[in-house]
Amino acid sequence: MHTDDAKRLTDLAIELLGEGRNADAERRVREALRLNSSNGKALGTLAFALHAQGKHAESEAAYLKMTELEPHDAMHWMNVGTARRCDGRIDEALYAFARAATLGAASADFYYNVSLAHIARDDYESARAVLEKALHLNPEDAEIRYRYAFCCYETLRTDEALAVLEGWEQQIDISSEVTASAGHLLMKLGRPERAEPAVRRAAAASAEPLARLTLIQVLERTNRTAEARQLLDRLAADPESARLGSELELMQAQMAHREGRHAVAVELFQGVLDQCQELHNRHFQEFPLAKSLDALGRWEEAYQVLMEAHRSQAAHLKRTAPMAALRGAPALSIAEHPCDPADVARWDHSLAPDVAASPVFIVAFPRSGTTLLEIALDAHPALKSMDEQPFLQNALDDVLAAGVRYPYELAGLTGEQLERLRERYWQRVQSKLTLEAGQRLIDKNPLNLLRLPVIKRLFPNAKILLAIRHPCDVLLSCYMQHFRAPDFALLCQNLPTLSAGYRRAFDFWYAQQALLGADVLELRYESFVADFESQIRRVVEFLELPWNDAVLAPASRAQEKRFISTPSYSQVVKPVTEASVGRWLPYRRHFEASLPILQPYLERWSYFA
Repeated sequence: MHTDDAKRLTDLAIELLGEGRNADAERRVREALRLNSSNGKALGTLAFALHAQGKHAESEAAYLKMTELEPHDAMHWMNVGTARRCDGRIDEALYAFARAATLGAASADFYYNVSLAHIARDDYESARAVLEKALHLNPEDAEIRYRYAFCCYETLRTDEALAVLEGWEQQIDISSEVTASAGHLLMKLGRPERAEPAVRRAAAASAEPLARLTLIQVLERTNRTAEARQLLDRLAADPESARLGSELELMQAQMAHREGRHAVAVELFQGVLDQCQELHNRHFQEFPLAKSLDALGRWEEAYQVLMEAHRSQAAHLKRTAPMAALRGAPALSIAEHPCDPADVARWDHSLAPDVAASPVFIVAFPRSGTTLLEIALDAHPALKSMDEQPFLQNALDDVLAAGVRYPYELAGLTGEQLERLRERYWQRVQSKLTLEAGQRLIDKNPLNLLRLPVIKRLFPNAKILLAIRHPCDVLLSCYMQHFRAPDFALLCQNLPTLSAGYRRAFDFWYAQQALLGADVLELRYESFVADFESQIRRVVEFLELPWNDAVLAPASRAQEKRFISTPSYSQVVKPVTEASVGRWLPYRRHFEASLPILQPYLERWSYFA
């Protein structure tokens, strides 16, 4: 009799779970267990009911009893691991998952749950590895695809992330929450045009606040701030928005900063920061907070926050990129390898493409005004730019793969090898954009400053634009920027380290340019923004192009392009201004150790210190 009653109560509890009445289900199944404490089905139902209510420690205890009742069932240890993960006990969760694996757990669901534990401790490489197995077993699972793409993004595998999300927006069984998350990721990957339609549909078809927030983020990131503000106000007034927690406050802070309401932005950023206790996560709020403080003229506070931001980011990198963190600031070892003059004398350029068939390269130290220059030139009908890409580094890798000692023995490259190297470069370009007949590519990647030998060997007739800006303004801007790439983030960890990297980069550039004699125009940022028309005319003439008035309106061109991958996306949609000239001066005392390092270039370019 007790057995029948226990079965009836358990079945009733399962029905209640299906209706979302988790507390009622828990009460019924506890009654069933009082009648039959060894009923495995009832115990599993109790564990599920507890988990659904967020009672993870109690749920774990129930699942552990299941491991005693059925010691050879891997599923129970998997559930123990999930309960521990949800309770924040990640190492213990991974131990439970390991026990499940020894019992044969190898399903897509198992690997997915293991990945969530690795993600919880910011170990994206381990998470990506197990998600790869899950994706192989269940390639159509939208959640697995999104998580795998997310981990690829976090480990700087952007092409792989984009590939796994190909066709994602056509899936019909995708939840609004996954749609929002995948859409946000596509935006960060530089594909907002793919994200927006699906996110708009999810935001319109569901009350899910995350989808609506993601749409606002896409709009802000593509410089449609008026629509973003309208939707943000509507979302903030919805009681459901409370589910978003600090994410909503961050978006409100970002919009306030965009609108020039910096006091409001500071208050909002600070409020979110006060809720964040983990050192390794605080930099996500500290970098934008410092920018708002800077805009208010609260420079010393801004600098103190920036120091804390870099300390936080260093802690974050120890978790997410431990090998890079262990190496510390990069030595820019590529600058240790100059060309051999005797080898250069034997370079044969007879089969090289002419100026019109070569890219236009824009190089600089990052934060030197290259985005403004790129956008202005992109407006010219004979030119077309792409987001910053590593294609020149890829070409250098191809040279090394061919067994050539770079850059000492580049004369040994045959005409056929050089042609193949150029073909592969253009194939990579074509994966990102299509050049119309007569159009020339603008390849803007500032740190190609360090790759002049490969530029000159592959495209000896190419025009190169070198952007120059006051070194202290450049370095302050880098120091204030939240860079994702671990090596460059570590280079920016303090001003003396950054200054040494800056000088090393330009020492290499000028030594190699003296030997290689590339066709270079130096363009000074301060002159560019002070007398924009005459300077852009100078550039167009250097590129041997006919004049076109479209280049005089970079802000309009930026609005047309919508997505701009660099941190300057919110500046280049504004009229050209001198507002950022001399920005470093209020921070001058913090440059005392850097000025002697920078002195050769302050003198070379006639900048004051």
